[in-house]
Amino acid sequence: MKIVSTVRRGAHGKGLIQYLAGVPTLLYTKEAIPASVNASYYAGIDIGMDNLVALTSNQPGFVSVLVNGRPVKSVNQYYNKRKAELQSKLGHTGTTKRMERLTNTRNRRIDHYMHTTSRWIIDDLVAHGIGTLVIGKNDGWKQEANMGKRTNQNFVFIPHARFIQMLTYKAELAGITVLLTEESYTSRASFLDRDEMPIYDRKQITKPTFSGKRIERGLYCSKDGILINADCNGSGNIIRKVAPDAFGSEGVEDGKRVVPLVVHPVRLSFPSRSQKTSNGGSERSREHSISL
Repeated sequence: MKIVSTVRRGAHGKGLIQYLAGVPTLLYTKEAIPASVNASYYAGIDIGMDNLVALTSNQPGFVSVLVNGRPVKSVNQYYNKRKAELQSKLGHTGTTKRMERLTNTRNRRIDHYMHTTSRWIIDDLVAHGIGTLVIGKNDGWKQEANMGKRTNQNFVFIPHARFIQMLTYKAELAGITVLLTEESYTSRASFLDRDEMPIYDRKQITKPTFSGKRIERGLYCSKDGILINADCNGSGNIIRKVAPDAFGSEGVEDGKRVVPLVVHPVRLSFPSRSQKTSNGGSERSREHSISL
């Protein structure tokens, strides 16, 4: 199997340069090299803003991960503020070369962060032998966003669809199966109590009830009073959307036992190109992990 990728001219590798929409691009093919992964091990991704990614898995010993999304929000906030200033000075609708440079810089910075994040995630899945990646995505989630003016602006301007594409093609090159699923009620249902999660229906008169609830930002309380990270709760439920028995009493669907979900995740943040670290790699802050 060959995956065809499109990148800007100047990327490494040989290929055919074409002009697409006036932009020189390099088209090249790369052989997919399947890694040694187990399709019965699932990883779930809940995509958000403050936490760009909440990553959990039913693979024994896997430590849940939260990827910081604030760097992307910061780039967007500066871009929106600066563009509004330039637009005001221009005095009419339209654009200038300065505004175009601003937009290009913003796009490159966000692309870099998302490429770095997606590369790390896929490498981590391969290292743990995880063969199925489940990503939560609702149709029209950007168009129907209703979270307040400022939050809407941050959410809509973050290219989540592009991020999912990055994850998908990188996963396919590694032989990992990617499944997209609707994520209705995944943040409200209790992962630890195995609450059922119906598909959202506007016409439904009786609303579903759940065992636990979110008691504050970032914290979810189960029926028995156990506190877990709210985004990891949603990520685990996203896995259950496509594999209801992935965390069952017998563990994964092939019958192997599963270690309980880590409820205090590792937190990662990837520096920009201009930020240097002492070891030349990504600077990662790790928190102590606690399992049930």
